[in-house]
Amino acid sequence: MARWAQGYYDILNPAKYVGSGKPRYRSGWELSFMRFCDSNDAVLQWASEAVQIPYRHPLTGKQTVYVPDFLITYRTRNNTMRAELIEIKPKKQSVIESKMNSRDRAVVAINYAKWQAATKWCQRQGLTFRVVTEQDMFHNGRA
Repeated sequence: MARWAQGYYDILNPAKYVGSGKPRYRSGWELSFMRFCDSNDAVLQWASEAVQIPYRHPLTGKQTVYVPDFLITYRTRNNTMRAELIEIKPKKQSVIESKMNSRDRAVVAINYAKWQAATKWCQRQGLTFRVVTEQDMFHNGRA
């Protein structure tokens, strides 16, 4: 599946989707995550791009808004409920490596600023913030 796939997801279990409007995916990885949320019995509720979090852009210094990819509520193996804010990102946009060019380093720096703001926002809301990469999604060769 191409990472650059874009479109609107057709919800199979509308009672679980608590977002507004039809969810839009901006990558094949987001589409895979939507399918997971929609079909996994442990996921009780999910929404796409449902939260806006203010943050300061690290390169311009301006206040702007970050919209994480997903808000989900699920039941753990211990039968407890958890809510998480999830960002789907390629690993190369989530870790600074020595061989990166300055543009790629800037992308990661901006992501870190967004994620720091999201982590603080989630702590105030009693939620967890997590970045999910292709390694998390496709371990053992499965989605």
